[in-house]
Amino acid sequence: MTELLVVITITVFAVLSPGADFALVTRNSLMLSRRHGVLTALGVGLGVMLHVGYSLLGVGVLLEQSPLGFTALKIAGAMYLIYLGFKLLRSPVPSRQDAFAGRVVMSGAAALRSGLLTNALNPKTMIFVLSLFMQVIEPGTALPVQLGYGAIIVLVHVVWFVVVALFFSAPAIAGRLLGYKRRIDQVFGAVLVGFGLLLGVLGARP
Repeated sequence: MTELLVVITITVFAVLSPGADFALVTRNSLMLSRRHGVLTALGVGLGVMLHVGYSLLGVGVLLEQSPLGFTALKIAGAMYLIYLGFKLLRSPVPSRQDAFAGRVVMSGAAALRSGLLTNALNPKTMIFVLSLFMQVIEPGTALPVQLGYGAIIVLVHVVWFVVVALFFSAPAIAGRLLGYKRRIDQVFGAVLVGFGLLLGVLGARP
């Protein structure tokens, strides 16, 4: 139950902090259509699914071959969460022009692909998913439970970004969200630092 709460809480806090995926989904919803925004959100979910897939495979191999290395990676993952938190605390406020580029013509398939590539090629998401699994998967964790954790991570991303596409496509609303980005980053950054410190202590225990 503790691991489940960790997965849900950290994923929710991480996904709610505006970033590249948020900017892309909002831009496509605003400048193209609601359909484009939803397809972009689904593409982001596919990208997260890719990260979850190879993270599960890598963790499984590591558990079998090097328990000590697994512990080291857990600590490294906790350190990354701390780093990510501090980065959010220090992040600058982007301008509206930086977040939303000019209007483009895009097919539905291209919108889906743009969400997939933006997330799949984002090293922050890659390390985040891997580091989170380092904290919650133990040698005795059953495969269905691991898959359940992965499904939760993907579902949280998809639900949030579909909500963004459906309800935050108006220019005025998008502008307000960007205006509060600094405060949002400060809150979520502090939470990630706290989780990283806690999980680092737990991961270092024998």
